[in-house]
Amino acid sequence: MGDFRTVAKASEIGAGEMKLVDVDGEKVVVANVEGGFFAFGNSCTHVGGPLEEGDLDGETVICPWHASVFDITSGEPLGGPAGTPIPIYEVRLEGDDVQVRKP
Repeated sequence: MGDFRTVAKASEIGAGEMKLVDVDGEKVVVANVEGGFFAFGNSCTHVGGPLEEGDLDGETVICPWHASVFDITSGEPLGGPAGTPIPIYEVRLEGDDVQVRKP
């Protein structure tokens, strides 16, 4: 398991917002859901749509290309054409620093 990496400031990501970050060369989306932070892979498992451009709806993200829906707490697909989960990353807050660790 890798080390935690500081990828953003919590104050930069408002409630209901997402931010694309880099974690050791991987594009990862950090989402703020009512003050709780979640991190997941940016590519939809259907045909690679950019999830950071999708819609965040509570603890789900909707791909902008074909409307696949993913649970951002587990990575599981909940609807649409995608059938494979997206990667999920462990997140912690250290002060205002959002830190992410690769699995």
